[in-house]
Amino acid sequence: MTATETRSTTDVAADHVAALRPTIDALAAEAPRLASWGGALADRLLAGGRLLAAGNGGSAAEAQHLTAEFIGRFDGDRRPFSAICLMGDAAAVTAIGNDYGFDEVFARQVTAHARAGDVLVLLSTSGRSANLVRAAAAGRSAGATVWAMTGPGPNPVTEAADDALVLPGVGANVQEAQLVAIHALCRVFDAVVRERIGATR
Repeated sequence: MTATETRSTTDVAADHVAALRPTIDALAAEAPRLASWGGALADRLLAGGRLLAAGNGGSAAEAQHLTAEFIGRFDGDRRPFSAICLMGDAAAVTAIGNDYGFDEVFARQVTAHARAGDVLVLLSTSGRSANLVRAAAAGRSAGATVWAMTGPGPNPVTEAADDALVLPGVGANVQEAQLVAIHALCRVFDAVVRERIGATR
């Protein structure tokens, strides 16, 4: 390629999609972990536990997507389950950030909401967000089980969690694969719930 030549926008798009393939391949190898998580989550929520989720930026949106699937529905009609997105309360997030610092915006909410038997899911592409590390510590102190979905490890978030789904790749590709992981988790959860109690219409 000469100095005057540029790559086509089609090449840019194709390269992005191609870069996702190794991340998705790594995710496919994690199917047993996602199946285990989905079954455990069904056990916890059917017993009255709650799902809490947190992330920053695009991962905040994915955490909100995750909790919405449990309050609403994913794979057919069923009863709603308790799921709290820790970015959803703007007043709480900004008050905590203002009074205690941004590193505490999730940990303080976890301390308020989490109980033994709950599950806390932390999403991060870098795995290095201090507020998620502190949230993990707060979750474990409360007796909740902490799962992390991150990019390449080891990293501080996975080390603070009880279990982790760690994927290779750049941030954008990791985040895209995490959405697939969320949907796989929801599909397993719904299958287990349907098997145990049937669909509620």
